[in-house]
Amino acid sequence: MRNVWTFTSAGSIVFGNGSLQRLPGIVERFKVTRVAVVTDKGIIQAGLLQPLLTVLEQADIQPAVYQQETTEPSVASVSACFTELKKSSPELFIALGGGSSIDLAKMTSLLLSHGGPLSDYYGENRVPGAIRPVIAIPTTAGTGADVSPVAVVTDDETKLKIGISDQNLRPAVSLLDPELTLKLPPYLTACTGMDALSQAIEAYFAKDHRYIEAGDNVIYQGGNPLSDQLAEKAIELIGRNLQLAVHQGSHLEARANMMLGNLFSALAFTNSGTSLIHALAYPIYENSERPHGEIIALLLPYVMQYNASVCTEKFARIAELLRVTTGGETAGQKAEQAISAVFQLVADLGLPTKLSEIGIEHDHIPGIVAKALPLERLVRLNPRTAVAKEVEEVLYQAL
Repeated sequence: MRNVWTFTSAGSIVFGNGSLQRLPGIVERFKVTRVAVVTDKGIIQAGLLQPLLTVLEQADIQPAVYQQETTEPSVASVSACFTELKKSSPELFIALGGGSSIDLAKMTSLLLSHGGPLSDYYGENRVPGAIRPVIAIPTTAGTGADVSPVAVVTDDETKLKIGISDQNLRPAVSLLDPELTLKLPPYLTACTGMDALSQAIEAYFAKDHRYIEAGDNVIYQGGNPLSDQLAEKAIELIGRNLQLAVHQGSHLEARANMMLGNLFSALAFTNSGTSLIHALAYPIYENSERPHGEIIALLLPYVMQYNASVCTEKFARIAELLRVTTGGETAGQKAEQAISAVFQLVADLGLPTKLSEIGIEHDHIPGIVAKALPLERLVRLNPRTAVAKEVEEVLYQAL
């Protein structure tokens, strides 16, 4: 039995409406002269890059700007970013955007700091030391990449998403300005919000840290008292604000609550871990290149059903946090209410509820499960032992 748990976050967290204005002072603390901004076309088109550049220019900070061309980082896109930014050799990165931009900045900093190829770092604890600091400025209330020790990349040969997990990849600063999420379209708000909700629920139902069968130096170490408290608050905030943020995108209070909920979710899952849902999402993406949050949202209630028998009390608490119970039900009844509420939330948000809707076919399922179960860093955290035939049945039910 493991008796010790640890808790790690980004170097510092800055939160609040208008907090982008703090950026020059944050940059100046690092005492650097060469700065790069990593972002994407959607952020530029939404008009979010220019305010950042204006704030920096007012402080006489002239960054190099790199716009990624793909929506999800691939080995090729990381290589392209590395090749371009190597010319200016930035000492500090500012990542503006969703998880993809933040992960791209992390991996480019990794290569500039320690060399390549990127595949040298696949897996856990393979980064030899600190990377050049990353200031993460998310424009979505989802992914948690701004405090996470993980960067995800699609391998160009296998087409499979692969994680690079190391505490050295946690951003030096997470700057969270809810005003930057006001222009996020409803569909992306729904996808990223459901990703944050799933990460909170997975962190909450994760196997207890005392019973994780792994060495001491693991990134995802299982549930602990602090991650449980953070996950509960995240579930409550996201559950009560997601639909409002989707349907009233200019509702700043809802946006702020979503960003705060996502922060709590990220702090929980980046220590406790995600599990079978995320393990299955990677090979599903290989067969259906749909947004990560959409796939996660679809899988969440089905995998909750699979796990319900071994974490009934936790699921009963989720029902209370989502306000879908009157209080007189048994724990088992509350657990079912929680699962039903998540099913209904996915449907109400207009996201797919069946794998067939995103192009997954019956014949895909054995291969998906065969690729998911070896993802030990995720699967070992699932509270119910993942048996191939049983997991296949879960996905057949989701078709």
